[in-house]
Amino acid sequence: MSTERPRGAAITGIGVIAPNGLSAEAYWKSVREGLGVIDRITREGCGHLPLRVAGEVRTFDAAALIEERFLVQTDRFSHFAMAAAALALEDAGLGKGDTAEPYSIGVVTAAGSGGGEFGQRELQKLWGQGSRFVGPYQSIAWFYAASTGQISIRSGFKGPCGVVASDEAGGLDSIALAARVVRRGTDAVVVGAAEAPLAPYSMVCQLGYPELSTVEDPERAYRPFTSDACGFVPAEGGAILVVEDEEHARERGTPVRATVAGHGATFTGASRWDKSREGLAQAIRVALDEAGCAPEEIDVVFADAFGVPEADRAEALAIADALGAHGTRVPVTAPKTGIGRSYCAAPVLDTAAAVLAMEHGQVPPTPNVFDICHDLDLVTSKARPAELHTALVLSRGLMGSNAALVVRRGGDSAR
Repeated sequence: MSTERPRGAAITGIGVIAPNGLSAEAYWKSVREGLGVIDRITREGCGHLPLRVAGEVRTFDAAALIEERFLVQTDRFSHFAMAAAALALEDAGLGKGDTAEPYSIGVVTAAGSGGGEFGQRELQKLWGQGSRFVGPYQSIAWFYAASTGQISIRSGFKGPCGVVASDEAGGLDSIALAARVVRRGTDAVVVGAAEAPLAPYSMVCQLGYPELSTVEDPERAYRPFTSDACGFVPAEGGAILVVEDEEHARERGTPVRATVAGHGATFTGASRWDKSREGLAQAIRVALDEAGCAPEEIDVVFADAFGVPEADRAEALAIADALGAHGTRVPVTAPKTGIGRSYCAAPVLDTAAAVLAMEHGQVPPTPNVFDICHDLDLVTSKARPAELHTALVLSRGLMGSNAALVVRRGGDSAR
């Protein structure tokens, strides 16, 4: 029998490109202060649509961060992903020159819709000018796998690469996949998600979701867990993490910010929110079991917070079902109400916030949300100081995927 110590999956780098910050530090400052940045959509060609507000990344200058050769062949969602990946790698102290073996680093991203803006532009050329005017990169830029490929090519990483397409919950599923790849022997995986769903064609597609909020007041458009809940507000941007073998990180002298302890995933069907109660609760139980974690060890829950009354009710009940009496006492938060839901990227941003919350000993508030109508200890108004060792991050998707992820503070072992 092997006596080798099991490989631990550590988070050593965080990169964020979000509506409220273009770095992990800026993102955390805004999240901690409970700032809301949802506002009127300013993207060209969107003014006539009934979706009026969203979380836009307004100050992002792709040309200042990404080489021209990558810009011309990629969509905005990949620009976000490449920029966030560079920040995560810098945070982890990991780059082209930091490994002698390019096959020891992989890339995994999740994606919900791919490159809508690039695809729309090229299709307009096709319809208006003819096929000879369509650029060759149309074949790859719209594709949901584009970000994985471009991050890998740009950084020279040749280890296990993949794309997770499992609805919004794919953000958590991608982190779990990265952790499994690391435990199987790969030194590190660059993992996460970024979305850019605010191009006109993409927005028209989203208008088919009955859960989408079309309320025009930015402060009232996205209020989960309240009697005013009227749907969710979309957002662009995302986060990339470096998930690394713990021992490999320590050999490099890199701090372990957190560890990926457990993950669970289920499927209960599109918009079947009543069924998501059972599915999400089961995902939580599986994640806790994999982490060897008792319900009362969870110190904070980062909620999915769909903003649809029956979905919110199902989530509150799922937390109670899985955590028992602790489910009504544990602090719950949903920072995404300040920036919107960036589909697959939303739970990765929440995971980044969970790591930062544990590092700083503060549960961030849930912006624009008051008068809670569910039996949850939802943190509102301002951040709550707390000693945080273990966080639970939840996610569900419009098509029926449910996922839960347990992360532990760096340096902590199972209690």
